[in-house]
Amino acid sequence: MRIAHISDLHLLALDAAIPFRLLNKRLTGYANLRLRRKHVHRAELVHAIAEHLRKERVDHVCITGDVTNLALEVELQLVRRVIDDVLGLPRDRVSIVPGNHDVYTKGSERSRRFFHAFEPYLQSDLPELATSHAAGPFPFVKLRGPVAIIGLASAAPRLPFVAAGKLGKAQLDALAAILRHPEVAKRTPVVLQHHPLHNPPSALKARLEGLDDADRLIDELSVVPRGLVLHGHLHRRVRNRQTTREGEIAAVGATSASLVHESPIRMAGYNAYDFAGDGSIVAVESHAIDVDGGRFVPVTI
Repeated sequence: MRIAHISDLHLLALDAAIPFRLLNKRLTGYANLRLRRKHVHRAELVHAIAEHLRKERVDHVCITGDVTNLALEVELQLVRRVIDDVLGLPRDRVSIVPGNHDVYTKGSERSRRFFHAFEPYLQSDLPELATSHAAGPFPFVKLRGPVAIIGLASAAPRLPFVAAGKLGKAQLDALAAILRHPEVAKRTPVVLQHHPLHNPPSALKARLEGLDDADRLIDELSVVPRGLVLHGHLHRRVRNRQTTREGEIAAVGATSASLVHESPIRMAGYNAYDFAGDGSIVAVESHAIDVDGGRFVPVTI
């Protein structure tokens, strides 16, 4: 089985950012877009990746959040069109979880905007184990051949300049039950979340950008003999290891799918993971867009 992983699409649609909708946290985000981000994130790169993956022999595509910039309805609709029309895979072969930019404000949380936009891609094979979250029923579980894809929602509205995440007790309790389920236990878990499994070493940076309950998540995953935690958030390719009581988990981050950057660690692209029939992880690799050559080239994670 081959899984592709993209993240942080940051598709932008400012035509809906009328003044009264900027009188909240969006004001700082809007300023960031106008002053800096719009110059380095290009929507055409997301389209190129989606078209490439549609043609590749990929069994499943995982999207780990921050698909929008300001969690506006028009942005979510734009992302949905890319997934439906450009990527064009059957809905049971695509999984998506929210990032902090997708649940950016209390209004987007109250209206469950992310859930309404992507409900067909959030369907679970074990719906009885999901909890109620503003972004939808999480965790979801998709049993696919030798793997169990588990989607977690780490995003929550925060104060300006705070991008930290939190899973919460309900989701973590549900995850513990999911990992004990016989259909999951006989497969290799592939956990999807926006925030990295490992927090930054700086306490301040962890508080501003990390995952509040990362330690509890690591504890719940300690029963797993092997698996992957796939994330975004950092806008760079990164791989870390987490020892468990039974073996080891790899935590792998994808860069932003729209980012133009001189560093191959950050340049837009996608990750891919290959699994053998018994669930063993055969390969972990990444591919970056060569804009000048119009092709994808292997790069180191």
